[in-house]
Amino acid sequence: MMVLLVIVAGLGVVTLLVILFAPHIRSGLLVGQNEHCEGVTFGKYAAGGVCRSPVSLEGKTVLITGANTGIGKETALELAVRGARVIMACRDIDKGEESADSIRASCAHAQVEVRQLDLADTCSIRAFAQKFLAEVNQLHILINNAGVMMCPYTKTIDGFEMHIGVNHLGHFLLASLLIGLLKRSAPARIVVVSSLAHNFGWIRFHDLHSQGSYNSGLAYCQSKLANVLFARELSRRLKG
Repeated sequence: MMVLLVIVAGLGVVTLLVILFAPHIRSGLLVGQNEHCEGVTFGKYAAGGVCRSPVSLEGKTVLITGANTGIGKETALELAVRGARVIMACRDIDKGEESADSIRASCAHAQVEVRQLDLADTCSIRAFAQKFLAEVNQLHILINNAGVMMCPYTKTIDGFEMHIGVNHLGHFLLASLLIGLLKRSAPARIVVVSSLAHNFGWIRFHDLHSQGSYNSGLAYCQSKLANVLFARELSRRLKG
């Protein structure tokens, strides 16, 4: 209980500091830098890195989950501008089409399309992958972006706690079903979007789905740590 209180208090302090110093945060520090990316001072860390790469993605096919809003939408726009065929996998088709229309309005040559995918339902994931594999012959970039954050205790269709079910298990299944196509399309890349919140998480193997106790913040942190561990292990297994 004492450890839990310390962690919750720590999260509160971090949140307060971010709010207080938000006006001074403009751009962030990159974990890894290369000749195309710009790293800046530690004080601007929270806003994330800025990539300056001019690389064209013409002829490349990209799949982005949760691409109708936020980071997903901005990523879809940027990659469309670079000439990629962008497939936006969204739970809500109508919202997805609205976002796709706005991307087309911003970029006349944008190749964007919307497909329905509910990461809280393994039947939806399998149906999506089956149709995708039948209709798309190349996949160069898979971006596992969609996620839920600090929601009330709910379960996915399959009975998983929502954070771990959507943020980790849903993407785990999607990547597993599409891994063959990615290998055949090499060079290819899988991007897993996580969060600094992984630093506050631990995998509760004894109660993975929070049936014994539930805290939305800790459930989110656990799912983000799972994202990082998944990406590291996937990288190890796919090396070479």
